[in-house]
Amino acid sequence: MTSGDGQNFVVDPGAPSGPTAVRLTVVEQESAHPLLDTTDEEWVSTVPHLLVREIAIVCLLVAFVALLSYVADAPLLDIADPSKTPNPSKAPWYFLGLQELLHYYPPMISGILLPGLVMAALMIVPYFDINIERPEFLSGAHYRRHLAVVWLISVVMIVVFLVSSHAGPVWPLIGTTAATAMGMTLPMLIGQKKGPGQWIATRSLPFWIFTWFVMSAIVLTVIGTFFRGPGWGFVLPWEGGLYV
Repeated sequence: MTSGDGQNFVVDPGAPSGPTAVRLTVVEQESAHPLLDTTDEEWVSTVPHLLVREIAIVCLLVAFVALLSYVADAPLLDIADPSKTPNPSKAPWYFLGLQELLHYYPPMISGILLPGLVMAALMIVPYFDINIERPEFLSGAHYRRHLAVVWLISVVMIVVFLVSSHAGPVWPLIGTTAATAMGMTLPMLIGQKKGPGQWIATRSLPFWIFTWFVMSAIVLTVIGTFFRGPGWGFVLPWEGGLYV
């Protein structure tokens, strides 16, 4: 028999006979998706416990910035002159990756399409079941097949970056794509039983995708900050100077 809550009851035929002599055995089935481990940690409310700590951190940060501004002047330039535009005119460092992309692609792609896709992904990803399990992407019986797919996609991306830009090959993205593919190939070259090869082989596919995005953002930002001069030309900072 099965009750309304999903528990199974088995009637013992060896129980004594009688109007009320019925022995039941409860058989509980394990859930296909076990609950996460619970802990006995003490719970506290957000207000005031967390709020007080956040206010204290904000006060310390404001005090530190005020002290820093008293000791050192901000590296500000002269008053803006509308008749004289700096060359090069650079965005803040956290936007220089996008400005570097503007050198290769039109503003519609670099300034609207790509950031829009990133923002859409950030809004959509929380609705998927992610990071519940992290299967090893580069180990097991399908390692060579996965690696072949990785190199196929990498070659296609490199070809796209070679021919799709009006300013020539997009070397920053070509470099990060090739570096990611070569990093994923290391376990086959040095072995995946121990050491760095084992660590690389046990990484998941989301790890590699995120690694490519982080490497691309860092390389684009560094090039835009230290290696771009007048006319957004490529300059070596130790030869042509540093333009910030």
